[in-house]
Amino acid sequence: MIATLDDLVARGLVAENVVLGSLTTYKFGGPARYFAEATSEADLVELGLALGDESIVVIGRGSNLVIADRGFDGVAVRLGSGLAQIEVGDDGQIRAGGAASLPQLARTSAKAGRGGLEWCVGVPGSVGGAVRMNAGCHGSETSQWLVEASVVNLRGGDVTTRTPQELDLSYRHSNLRSDEIVTGTVFRTVESTITDAEAEIRRITAWRKEHQPGGTLNAGSVFKNPPGDFAGRLIDSLGFKGLEVGGASVSDRHANFFVAAPEASAQDVFDLVWAVRRLVGEKSGVWLQPELVFAGEFDPCSDQEAGP
Repeated sequence: MIATLDDLVARGLVAENVVLGSLTTYKFGGPARYFAEATSEADLVELGLALGDESIVVIGRGSNLVIADRGFDGVAVRLGSGLAQIEVGDDGQIRAGGAASLPQLARTSAKAGRGGLEWCVGVPGSVGGAVRMNAGCHGSETSQWLVEASVVNLRGGDVTTRTPQELDLSYRHSNLRSDEIVTGTVFRTVESTITDAEAEIRRITAWRKEHQPGGTLNAGSVFKNPPGDFAGRLIDSLGFKGLEVGGASVSDRHANFFVAAPEASAQDVFDLVWAVRRLVGEKSGVWLQPELVFAGEFDPCSDQEAGP
């Protein structure tokens, strides 16, 4: 007999009305009706069989995600420590669970004298999230180094292994659906030395400290870069640094980062994103596409209707 969500709640495998704000880098957002932290693929398969038609949001490490102030009326899923392992093989390939952090992946690779993944130190997300968004920075992206990924289909309960081609990875895009979760990965690396790899990590870390708004509540890059340009440069060139909506504002340090004051709400960020998109589109003809993921119900704003 297939268990229901209520059955999983009774067994302690699923919790109800869990506030999600503390699990995101913005630190705000309301509760999920159901919350599950899976420590294995088997947990995910069992959860998937109980889901029915419930909506799903995958939390990851909480970057790149804005949870609505009213919360999420569905099932929020987070991968636990059992899916966060990182192992360096004798063949130079690295196996990392979907919950592993990208900075830890970079540092583990460097300590093993392997190169190629140093850029991961600049992305404050999870390995699974990196595959979903084909994350990248400093001239590299996930698709260049990923060999394969294990994916659990929550609706069907099956586990598949997919290559970058099968994932259709392109700029900040994959074909993964909201009900598919990356649980494991294999990355290739190149020969390096501990000294050289760790020096590159220090260089990237120093660049981030100089150019990005550290010590603030933000969710990383807000918009995808338009072809041949950078979203931050475009927003800055039009004079929108410092633009505010409620407690959210465009960072004075990097215009593609939107920072939140302690009194800010998720709705403030939502409204600011669409306002900046409209203003940039009207002034430049370039209609930026959000990279942030909004989960839950937000109040609609007229700026959403602007542009294509």
